Amino acid sequence: MKYPSTLQQAIRYFTDFENCQRFMIEMRWPDGKVRCPTCKSEKVTYLGKARLWKCYAKHPRAKFSLKVGTIFEDSPIGLDKWLPAMWLIANCKNGISSYEMARGLRVTQKTAWFMDHRIRLAMQNRSLDMFSGSEIEADETFIGGLARNMHKDKKTKIAGTGGAGKAIVMGLLDRHSAKVRLAHVPNTQGDTLQRGVRQYVRGGSYVFTDAWAGYHGLDQDYIHNVIDHAERYVDGNVHTNKIENFWSLLKRSLKGTYVSVEPFHLFRYLDEQAFRYNARKANDGERFIDVASSVLGRRLTYSELTGKTESTAEPLPA
Repeated sequence: MKYPSTLQQAIRYFTDFENCQRFMIEMRWPDGKVRCPTCKSEKVTYLGKARLWKCYAKHPRAKFSLKVGTIFEDSPIGLDKWLPAMWLIANCKNGISSYEMARGLRVTQKTAWFMDHRIRLAMQNRSLDMFSGSEIEADETFIGGLARNMHKDKKTKIAGTGGAGKAIVMGLLDRHSAKVRLAHVPNTQGDTLQRGVRQYVRGGSYVFTDAWAGYHGLDQDYIHNVIDHAERYVDGNVHTNKIENFWSLLKRSLKGTYVSVEPFHLFRYLDEQAFRYNARKANDGERFIDVASSVLGRRLTYSELTGKTESTAEPLPA
């Protein structure tokens, strides 16, 4: 089947439920054979009026829709709104706020916010593969507003200067593949930063960092090159300019689009920005298909999102 390649085409295409159904079947069952999400049986029949399938095996959930077992499960919002929303988040370079999404889809802001986070779950990179490139840049940044702009109740909780009271994000950028991995970390101590490097970078690789003491000791497993920003920013191929360029993109979306992000949810926004950066060489349609093909087997309830119940989706590095 031919998929949409522009937002205008996507809106028109997914207005038709038959197109939504055909698309989701293609994403979930590439061979075209619909299977029961509970028992995997192919002995199912389609109930046209209800827009459901019925499985003939004996189990409690005999009837199922296209949404069951995906990020869309139990959502009253139709796929004609879900899929364009997915298109927007996958392709808007600086993200799209829940307020703008709510206006565009004619849903409440609370609904749009919940939809956004479920789509971000589909963007999460769950691969544990190490970077295969030989040149890796490692750096960390602080996320948070200026203390002078905070409410006085929050100011009293901040002790110190610089990054005090801010969230810390560690990033690794592979120069060979031009892809990043991100993690919301508790501190910038050596154990934390070096554990992140060793988890995702193969031994013997070239690792480029600034002169922060937390990276001292990497030379035991890597060819560690250090650039002291107090003296210069580039020394031949020794620099951290690429990861610092990514930080500017990340902060532009957080400050300019989302404005206020709770540390509890920060890893979800990291998933989103890392996905778009890593897929930046693909076109809009390809990025959309990449997200749509990852909705299966991922579920986020509102209680999990708001912290009322423990989430089954671990905040893995992006």
